[in-house]
Amino acid sequence: MTPPTPMRTDPCGELRADDIGREVAVCGWVARRREHGEHLAFVDVRDRTGIVQCVVDGAHDLRSEYVVRVVGTVRRRPEGTANPNLPTGEIELGPCEVEVLNVAEPPPFPIDERTEVDETIRLRHRYVDLRSERMQRNLRVRAEVNSAIRRSMERQGFTEVETPMLIASTPEGARDFVVPSRQSPGSFYALPQSPQLFKQLCMVGGVDRYYQIARCLRDEDLRADRQFEFMQLDAEASFVGQDEVLDFISDAVAEATEAVTGQRPADFPTMTWHEARERFGSDKPDVRFGMELVELTRLFAHTDFNAFKAPCVKGIRVPGEATTTRNRLDALTDQAKRWGAKGLVWMRVGDGLAIESPVAKFLDEAELSGLAAAMEAEPGDLLLLVADDLPTVCHVLGLLRLELGRPVVHEGGFHYLWVVDFPLFEALDEDGRPVPSHHPFTMPHPDDRARLERAEGEELLAIRAQSYDLVLNGWELGSGSVRIHRSDIQSRVFELLGISAEEAQLKFGFLLDAFRYGAPPHAGFAFGIDRLAALLAGEDNIREVIAFPKTQSGSDPLTSAPTPIPAAQLRELGLRLIE
Repeated sequence: MTPPTPMRTDPCGELRADDIGREVAVCGWVARRREHGEHLAFVDVRDRTGIVQCVVDGAHDLRSEYVVRVVGTVRRRPEGTANPNLPTGEIELGPCEVEVLNVAEPPPFPIDERTEVDETIRLRHRYVDLRSERMQRNLRVRAEVNSAIRRSMERQGFTEVETPMLIASTPEGARDFVVPSRQSPGSFYALPQSPQLFKQLCMVGGVDRYYQIARCLRDEDLRADRQFEFMQLDAEASFVGQDEVLDFISDAVAEATEAVTGQRPADFPTMTWHEARERFGSDKPDVRFGMELVELTRLFAHTDFNAFKAPCVKGIRVPGEATTTRNRLDALTDQAKRWGAKGLVWMRVGDGLAIESPVAKFLDEAELSGLAAAMEAEPGDLLLLVADDLPTVCHVLGLLRLELGRPVVHEGGFHYLWVVDFPLFEALDEDGRPVPSHHPFTMPHPDDRARLERAEGEELLAIRAQSYDLVLNGWELGSGSVRIHRSDIQSRVFELLGISAEEAQLKFGFLLDAFRYGAPPHAGFAFGIDRLAALLAGEDNIREVIAFPKTQSGSDPLTSAPTPIPAAQLRELGLRLIE
């Protein structure tokens, strides 16, 4: 019996000079047709692997995006016609027989990426947009990231466990997406913001090392690095501390980076939260460029300039920008005020380190020369200074630093950084109670555990947590912590937060009940796969590595979601809309 003829023998983009002389069958979409004489035409056929040129006799009926099967012999292109920009540029197929598998209407936009297309139109016709080389590449990058993560976690002894998508609503910081229950009218499930509580239950259950590439959903405002639904590597391990978790995750991220780029990151340096804020004005510092914050408070401790009589004075040096126009400087000042500063002092550095500034007359020679020395100023530089409380100064200068110096996302390589020793509490509320920086199950730093018992008020803000973030080129990839597994420490944290035993049982009862039956010391982490894949693909928006994303307004142009549901379905769910 003769074996059936395959529809295609080779992908379009994988044919090379080594295949010359072979008869092949390729399938794909017509990317372009170029007439060559009265009957002959060059037809570029595209599939997910790339493009191959086919020489066709009588191709008048072929149109852009027709789905075709082409049978021909691989041959070398005539001398002088090779295309060095194509992997298949040395060869072509010919003579060819073409079978039209399906016709197509003209696409709503060109797929060759040489034309800028409105994003809403791209998303409305995402099935066409996905054919582009960019999207094909990005989805392959994402798949390689997932595959590499799984290899790493399994090699390190982790077990993949799937946790539920319909859960009870839990207080995790963002708004839940809720799902009405038809069988229990008036009651609702929530879609998980993360598998946090379930992975800790896995530790109580003796899973020991858990991981999951988990889908999470949060009803929060969208931006370049945030979608309603996103994917994250979620991991937890028993009988480990912070250092082991950092090693686990660093290996998984390094494996993913190597899978995409071919190069494994040499190391993942560590920086404390305090150092990150002092030097870069951010807890997710972009360390690809300089312009670090310079401490100037002591220099102006006895100044006569009232604007610098503040708890903190810092500045940044912008190399070579002394020629910045006054209009631009005024715009930067206005921006600094919108970010929370009372004002912004600018200074141009001239020849001999002479300082030109509207405030220079209020500063003495020692202050001006000390300023130039402290900031390592050179002629032609621009100096920007802010005076205020420490958090405001760091916040504003950190944003100005990014505004004026940050490279585009794909420049300067991939600089991973662990930020550790975050504060356990980030602020005090109006009642004087501390607000947790992460969640109320984060273990205090071992050196600060005793202070947890006696500290009050502002003293609480100095207590460090065993929590840690992974940062890449100024993007926070994810966060983790060592968890509280001891009831005495957990009770003290709840007491400080003003959470009574009854409220704790109501909010976290199923986790606290489980801890009564022997919870091991455990720690974990989660990072956004969308963010990692976007950066590795050289994209500055995670929508470009998601097959079917939402727009920044939260809508889906492809399916028109969100949409109303019929009145009959509302009645079945026991719901009524309030106008």
